[in-house]
Amino acid sequence: MTLPLPLEPRPRERPLTVAQVLAAARGVVEHAFPPLWVEGEISNFKAYPSGHWYFSLKDPAAQLRCVMWRSDARRVPATPEDGLKVFARGELSVDERRGQLQLVVRELLATTEGGFYAIALERARLALEKDGLLDPARKRRLPPFPRVVGVVTSPEGAVWHDVVAVAGKRWPGLELVLVGARVQGEGAAEDLCRALALANRLPALDVLIVGRGGGSKEDLWAFNDERVARAVAASRAPTVAAVGHETDVTLTDLVADVRAATPSAAAELAVPDRIELLRRLDAMAAGLRTAATRRLEAAGGRLAHTTTRLGVAVDRRLAATGERLRRQAARMGVACDRRLAARVAELARLGAALDALSPLKVLDRGYAVARDETGHVLRRVADFPAGRAFRLRITDGDVAARSEGAR
Repeated sequence: MTLPLPLEPRPRERPLTVAQVLAAARGVVEHAFPPLWVEGEISNFKAYPSGHWYFSLKDPAAQLRCVMWRSDARRVPATPEDGLKVFARGELSVDERRGQLQLVVRELLATTEGGFYAIALERARLALEKDGLLDPARKRRLPPFPRVVGVVTSPEGAVWHDVVAVAGKRWPGLELVLVGARVQGEGAAEDLCRALALANRLPALDVLIVGRGGGSKEDLWAFNDERVARAVAASRAPTVAAVGHETDVTLTDLVADVRAATPSAAAELAVPDRIELLRRLDAMAAGLRTAATRRLEAAGGRLAHTTTRLGVAVDRRLAATGERLRRQAARMGVACDRRLAARVAELARLGAALDALSPLKVLDRGYAVARDETGHVLRRVADFPAGRAFRLRITDGDVAARSEGAR
């Protein structure tokens, strides 16, 4: 049995390796297609620890593998999710390891209104709202007379100079502390978080202003970063946010205790106005003087009226009391007269009784009473020895007598 000889290419058809074929295909594809935009729906999205993104773009008829390197992916405000419709701009190439056609994405835009910025903003807003950081009830009032005000902003920007100018005019004795940070561009969010953490370590800080001047949505994006918003919400001192112009509203504005339309307005909200305060004090003093005068006049009128009424009342009470005393005196006089008449009658009765019992009455009937020189009554015969002198009491006087003895 004869075995067939192995097939070999012809001399002019030298075989290529797989790597050579894919490299050639890659060169053809990359030279044939300039950078282009592709519209599709993201699927099989994976973000690796290296920072690179791998996903597919698909439509109802086909799908295309895509890769987005870390340097490009970090410029996208939000991480995409499966099902999101996007516009991807990049170059077609060939993944030689997998032997697949792929799109190296340099720029990625969401087709929804506002794009990835709107998606990232809504995600952060929902997370903050879930934790209660957007609740108006948690907002604090600014102290009326702060001594130390901190400002987190760029040292080179106009915000710091505006705050210094406004605060110096309104309250010259105020102490201002600048905590510098980048406010836009790559790394701005991290720098702002660092500055906010540093400001939160200042024990004497009474108010904290966070802000930057105007700019595009991209320029202000660091203040929409969820980490920055949480750092502002965690501030120990009450916060005033002044980011961009009046129409610009960021997450930092929403979580701050007070939002100001501009950095200058933030300084006006945080710092009292000395001139306005003096004017108000003068007005209050004038008002107090006027009120005190009116109160004194009213009190004087009430006192005079009360004095008059009191005098009338006293006169009436005195008259009534005098009348009662007169009636009581009259009643007491009648009672006294009655008691006196009764006593006189009783005395007359007792005198008559006493008079009836008096020995003089007996003498009036012809009797006499014999008494010795000491006044003792001589009652018995033995009291009259012969020759004894005595006096004999009769009705109209005494008669001297001498006893001749008993018979």
